[in-house]
Amino acid sequence: MIEVKQKNDEKHGNFEAFIDGNHAGLMTYTWAGEERFIIDHTEVEEAYNGKGVGKEMLLAAVDFARKNGKTIIPLCPFAKATFQKHEELQDVLVNKTQQVQ
Repeated sequence: MIEVKQKNDEKHGNFEAFIDGNHAGLMTYTWAGEERFIIDHTEVEEAYNGKGVGKEMLLAAVDFARKNGKTIIPLCPFAKATFQKHEELQDVLVNKTQQVQ
C-alpha cells in the first residue's frame, strides 16, 4: 500500500510517497499566488517504478486542490502527461483549454 504525506508552507510543498515505511517517491510544487500551485518535479525511486507511485502522489495533489479550492499548473512532464490521459482529473487545471474536448 502506498502512503502519501504532504508538507506545505507559504511558498513550496511536496507530496512524499512511502511503501512499507520506505521512501518511494517525491512530487514537489511551488505556490503561484494563493489560489494555484505549480507541480514542478516528480521522482520515483527506481525500485518502485511501475507501481503507481507517481499517480498516487498526483491523486493526492488533485484531492488537496479540490478540497481547498485551488488549481494546478502541471509543469512537470509526468504530471502534464497524467492529466492529459485522465480527463476526470482535469477540473483542477488552471488552463481549462488543456482539457480534452
